[in-house]
Amino acid sequence: MSALPPGLADVLRAARARRGPLLSDPRTSAFRLLNAGADGVPDVTADVFEDLCVVSLYRDFTPEEESALLDAAMEAWAPRALYLKRRPREARVLANVAKDALAPEQAARGESRESWVAKEGGLSFLIQPGQGLSVGLYLDMRDTRVWLREQARGLTVLNLFAYTCAFGVAALAGGATRALNIDASRRVLEWGEENARLNGQPVDRYDYIAGDVFEWLKRLAKKGETFDLVVSDPPSFSTTKTTRFSAARDYAQLAESAARLVAPGGRLVACCNHAGLPARRFEAMVAEGVALAGRAGRGVGSLGPSALDFPSPEGEEPALKVHVVQLR
Repeated sequence: MSALPPGLADVLRAARARRGPLLSDPRTSAFRLLNAGADGVPDVTADVFEDLCVVSLYRDFTPEEESALLDAAMEAWAPRALYLKRRPREARVLANVAKDALAPEQAARGESRESWVAKEGGLSFLIQPGQGLSVGLYLDMRDTRVWLREQARGLTVLNLFAYTCAFGVAALAGGATRALNIDASRRVLEWGEENARLNGQPVDRYDYIAGDVFEWLKRLAKKGETFDLVVSDPPSFSTTKTTRFSAARDYAQLAESAARLVAPGGRLVACCNHAGLPARRFEAMVAEGVALAGRAGRGVGSLGPSALDFPSPEGEEPALKVHVVQLR
């Protein structure tokens, strides 16, 4: 028997209607349309990018359930294309399962297309829906990107674990004098360069560094480089040739290395999207790392996902935590 709620298309229409202010914002076309149990459909999320919709499943659904869900989404939202992502509990499962079974390159419904361009606050971002589980923009960071854009004028910004460099784009749009993006993958950094070009921003290859973030933190510290704003948004788990990182275990060490690169009076923007790490514990780990770096710091703000499109179930805190610390 299907575990999907009855009247599914109506449930999906109601979820969309709750995003009214986002639907009517001509400067934004990328946001979460359905946030699992908080919108009445457990274990399912849906993100919209222009007229593209990406549905993600967080448990094993039967083929009949999948088909019913996709049909209801097409009926309720009428996107031009609907892509499906089946998400394993940990990303390392990808190594053991055919990628195409988890993240098919072709649309599950509607028109398959290599790329879309979506808007967020008037900025343009390239979305590639067939490129794996992540399609180019993490929507729960929208409010943090808005904050960064408002803060960045005249400042230098270091964007760690940059992915497609959305923070770098936001910083430059806000008047930052420099945004240095570091990520392990050259491919996603080239995607980030394309995002910069979409927004009329100059691209300097020296500001798109492919390599181990932890190694580059050491190199930059050794050279005595500092930045007014350092954004640290690591994956919850990652493995490189030289580093194994778990946010729940290792964030204090990451905060220590990042804090060494914050200019006096500057700010560390520490981010974590690990649901199993409570906000208070996360903030304590950031404070521990700042102290290990020999810096004095004070929390000056907490950010997170917009409650409008990322509502949390009653009694639960959001998985995403963003803690801003000013350092002396």
